[in-house]
Parts: sequence; C-alpha cells; structure tokens
Amino acid sequence: MRKLQNSRTAAGSPLSSPTKLGDRFIPTRAGANWNINFHRINENEKSPTVNKKTKDASSDNIKDGLAYSALLKNELLGAGIEKIQDPQTEDRRLQSSPPEKRSLFSVTRLCDLSVEGDSVTSVGWSERGNLVAVGTHKGYVQIWDAAAGKKLFALEGHTARVGALAWNADQLSSGSRDRMILQRDVRMPPLQSERRLQGHRQEVCGLKWSTDHQLLASGGNDNKLLVWNHSSLSPVQTYTDHLAAVKAIAWSPHQHGLLASGGGTADRCIRFWNTLTSQPLQCMDTGSQVCNLAWSKHANELVSTHGYSQNQILVWKYPALTQVAKLTGHSYRVLYLAMSPDGEAIVTGAGDETLRFWNVFNKTRSTKESVSVLNLFKKIR
Repeated sequence: MRKLQNSRTAAGSPLSSPTKLGDRFIPTRAGANWNINFHRINENEKSPTVNKKTKDASSDNIKDGLAYSALLKNELLGAGIEKIQDPQTEDRRLQSSPPEKRSLFSVTRLCDLSVEGDSVTSVGWSERGNLVAVGTHKGYVQIWDAAAGKKLFALEGHTARVGALAWNADQLSSGSRDRMILQRDVRMPPLQSERRLQGHRQEVCGLKWSTDHQLLASGGNDNKLLVWNHSSLSPVQTYTDHLAAVKAIAWSPHQHGLLASGGGTADRCIRFWNTLTSQPLQCMDTGSQVCNLAWSKHANELVSTHGYSQNQILVWKYPALTQVAKLTGHSYRVLYLAMSPDGEAIVTGAGDETLRFWNVFNKTRSTKESVSVLNLFKKIR
C-alpha cells in the first residue's frame, strides 16, 4: 500500500459551490507565464500548504488556462527538472553545461500562439513521439516537429476551439466546440484524407482511440459517450447514462473492449462498458467531478483526477474498484493528466499554476502480482 501524506481536506477547497465552475470549460488563453512552479511529488513527501481564497469564475478560468500552458511546456521537459524561473537564464546555463547534463535542465518553448492572437486548447504527442499536435482556440490544428522546434503545417476545418486530440498511428482525430470530429492522415493532403464524424449535439471534449487502434471513443458536453469505427460515419455505439459532460475517457490495455468514462459535477461517476457487447458493466460514484482517467500499463489499476470539491487524484483497483491511493495537494480542479512513457509516473496540472509529478504505478510490484486462472475475461483478446 502506498503511504501518502495529505495536507488538505475537503473543507480546505477554494471552490465554494458546485455551480461555480462548469464541466465544459476549455482554456480560453495559452498563458504566457513561463514562471510556473514545478513540483516533483514523491510518495512520502508532504504536499505544501495552500493559501485558501475564494475566487470568482473568471479568475478560475484564467488559472486553468495557465495550467494548460504549463502542461504543454511539460510535454518537452527533462526528467530531472524541479523549478524553472527564467527560460533565457536556463538557455545560457545549458550552453555552459556539459552535454551529458543538459537534459536534466532543458525546457523547450515549442510555440507561443499569443503572437498570432490565438491560444492553446489541446495538445497531444504522436505515437512515434516525434510529432506534437496542438489544437487552438481559433479552430486550427497545428503539427509540430518537436525535435526541430518547427511547425510543419496547420490544418483547417474546424470553426471553433479544438479541445480534444487523439492520435492513431499517422491518423489524427480532433474534437471541437463546433460539435464535429475530424479525422485526417497527416501524411496526405488534408482534403483527401478528411473524415467528418457528426454525432454530438454539443462540444466534443474527450477523444481516445482503443489500444488495438480499431475504435474511437468520444465524449461530449451533451453527456453522451459515443464509439466509432474506421468504416462508419455514424457512431456504432451510443451510451447516454452520464448526467454531465464526458471529458474523461480511457481504454483498458488489459481487457479487450473495456472502456471507462467519467462524468462532470452533476454526475461524478466513473462508468465501465463492455464495447464488445455494448453492455454497461459497473458504475462508481466518486463524489466529485471526474476530469481525467488513465489505466496503468502494468497492473489492472486506473487513476482518476477530480474537481469540485476535493481536487484530488485517486488510484483504483479494477474490477474490485477499491481505492489504492489518494493524492492531494492541488487547490483547483485537476483538469490535465499525462502519463510517463514507462507507465510508472503521472503529471497533473491544475489552476493553482503547478504541475505535480506522482509515482503511482510500480512496474516491479505489479509484475509480481498473481493472475487468477478463473479470470477468463482478462485472457480474452
């Protein structure tokens, strides 16, 4: 069992009411603040005490936007970073550092869309790791070569902000406030490869491809969870059990066809679906807005991040749905989540203008766990 120190309680949350922040917020600004603190949180480290103040909704939205800017910056961070105060100072220090130590401090500013009067609303690495897709408030999808720091091209097609991105090999799916999902092959001219998927009646705020690359799950502000395949322009499955926006979506890497989704403040539930049979499996009320979901690569566990009212990060054991760990420290809703390539650590971003690194999944421990021969569903692929 992980030993984690809690420094906050629900009473300490700066959010005073469930209606104060909607589930449908996508940052409206990139945030040019590069002096954002980075915290690497170990399991036995106490979370810092947070100054508890009541903020109005506009202030919260600005902070969420700054957190997204920081999370975009984190996509290019070296593993040993603790805190960066000034990028120009860091550049000078890097140039004077031995090559073998430069990766410990490097922070790369990939892009600054404020000079174009635009802002970042989503970001995602390609599976090969060399391309970064950036969705913008004006509805563009930019493709960047991260190593070269060069924008390759910008895709048009959306008429409103792009809040969700999902790669599937060389195919990129983007979801927008215009209610449209566009699928495009980045190796081909956009108009030749474009597929337009219409199914949501409000903004598309969540997108995830299945681990076998065959199905795309989308969540919307219309409270719907839809599943699409490669050949159809209409959803092959529609789930309407959630009572709030569906932003959190995750496919299990351990059980073929197992899909998890999380609802917003009016729903608070994590639901599990067997997409092989289109049947609901389990439902768990977490007690707070579900912002993100991610499965462990090594064990049958998943992590969820939350908003009102505890702004916490929870680790669950599946299928028992027992809580393995509870991580606290963020003082605003934890809207952003990314997992390390080795699957052992996660980074979370929130409106408190911090990124926090957590060691939540242990590869060594999980490989020693026994697997029941009676769990036939786990064996099926």
